[in-house]
Amino acid sequence: MRFADITGNEDIKRALMSMADTGRVAHAVLLYENEGCGALPLALAYVQYLNCPHRHDGDSCGECPSCNKISKLIYQDLHFIFPVNSGSKVQASSRPTSETYLPQWRELVLKNPYFLESSLYEALGIENKSGNITVAEAKYILEKLSFTSVENGYKCVLVWLPEKMNAEAANRLLKVVEEPPEKTVFIFITHAPEKVLQTISSRCQGFRVLPASREEVARTLCGKFSFSREEADVLANISGGSIGAALYDAAGTDEYVRYMDIFSDMLRGAHEKNLLSVLEASEQIAALDSREKQKAFCSFAGDCLRKIYMVQQGMDSVANMRPQETDFFSSASKWCNPSFCEKTLGQLDRASALIDRNVNAKIVFCDLADRIFLSI
Repeated sequence: MRFADITGNEDIKRALMSMADTGRVAHAVLLYENEGCGALPLALAYVQYLNCPHRHDGDSCGECPSCNKISKLIYQDLHFIFPVNSGSKVQASSRPTSETYLPQWRELVLKNPYFLESSLYEALGIENKSGNITVAEAKYILEKLSFTSVENGYKCVLVWLPEKMNAEAANRLLKVVEEPPEKTVFIFITHAPEKVLQTISSRCQGFRVLPASREEVARTLCGKFSFSREEADVLANISGGSIGAALYDAAGTDEYVRYMDIFSDMLRGAHEKNLLSVLEASEQIAALDSREKQKAFCSFAGDCLRKIYMVQQGMDSVANMRPQETDFFSSASKWCNPSFCEKTLGQLDRASALIDRNVNAKIVFCDLADRIFLSI
């Protein structure tokens, strides 16, 4: 991965290149983004630039042994930590770590480095569970960093979603993050910087990875993923600047239809004071076949409410609605009282957090349905 392959965020690219060029390399970097906006490609491009002996024209050469190995994710001094759990491919008794799932991780990243969290869990076969970063990961990394560098460059540890790290793991890593061995770099990528343990984030140099413009998303979809310009424009319009979200929308048409049907049934039922209809919709959410999909529905519903609110404020042109959504959201904007969207967004966040803590889904979504019914 080269910087030239990545759309946008030129300021971050220049800052990372400057650190490498001047030798003033931050021992820990925190990249925070909206999901799918390109922090992982940026991190990989930085690792490649950092270890390339033939940099030129503000980028890695892309041809030397280091560049070739990093581009294939087989560079021996590049280590990955990401949320894992037991699942269909690995039993709990084996106490899986990121190393256990490294082949699946490599395959996913090489196919689409803008992937969403739910796509990772699907690739790992743990869709019905939340991923975690445990103390076993910390022990593994500490062991790896105790060895001499194999490639004679920088040893790089890329931690994807440090907000999934428990306190014990963070405490184990804290000392080495604060005072790493010579020529060792930690790169943390988060979608929720406020959830990263303060002991970790306070020791990092932070960079906000900005969403891409619609034109940048469309251009990337056409150039890197072979979409037609017409398809790319439609996806870019609803992506919110996330290339990962655009790709997910392109692949998940059936899921979109299912979520939209549930959301519209719930909202119409609440408007018509049909509690049974609202509760039936809540049962459909609880019946989704994984916790990640239940959380994805909460995120989807939140996005729908934002669109309704924007229509209420006369901001239809920037609501990023799909053509087939326009009539429903226009009607719904007339049903909902002014505070409904704000209150329900909070309730959706609460429901998602409860699902993350393994609270019974039927109870969570029945409660959500009741609150929506009473507040519309």
